[in-house]
Amino acid sequence: MYTGIVQAVRPLADIAAYNGGKTFTVSFTDDLLDGLKLGASVNIEGVCLSVTGISGNNVTFDAMNATLERTNLERFSAGDGVNLERSAKMTDENGGHVIAGHVATTAVVEEISTAEEKAFIRFRVPEDWAKYIFARGFLAVNGCSLTVAEVDDNLFTINLIPETLRQTTFAHYKPGDRLNIEVDHQTMVLVDVIERTVSRVLPGLVAGR
Repeated sequence: MYTGIVQAVRPLADIAAYNGGKTFTVSFTDDLLDGLKLGASVNIEGVCLSVTGISGNNVTFDAMNATLERTNLERFSAGDGVNLERSAKMTDENGGHVIAGHVATTAVVEEISTAEEKAFIRFRVPEDWAKYIFARGFLAVNGCSLTVAEVDDNLFTINLIPETLRQTTFAHYKPGDRLNIEVDHQTMVLVDVIERTVSRVLPGLVAGR
């Protein structure tokens, strides 16, 4: 599990295709390497990936085609930076919210501003997933825990403070790009339970009239 507090933006040293997916090589700093082992989970741009190799400061991760199709990892090239967070320990402070690194869907950037006095990102989410997103609710965008500022149907706006811009890859995105979205799991369960309950009860109430 993760907290959604991005620890660093690290460059992709290499991307290599293999039959069924791609191998991503990320250059880690010494402190990020501390205690890292093969098989460990790391959040890369919002996607939970397992360490498949460690060579010096270079760490490799494999992403199958199913993962590439469901996320925005396909947009990256060698040299690009990615949001990175090591998996959280039970004793770690959680300044964000609980994130699994399981991307629900991707959103299309409609508008983005990196002006320090009014930085924001506005994006459109598929309708099937928009029902789980509420104003002032938690949302993981590219692995970053953020609060939704405005909601207009399936168009959502998130304000970005200077520290978020500095510590993440958002400043490198532009309209038309896709973002990895993970909705809050508890919110999703609550919405689904209410929908199922209403669908069962409502027909009975109508029939009793």
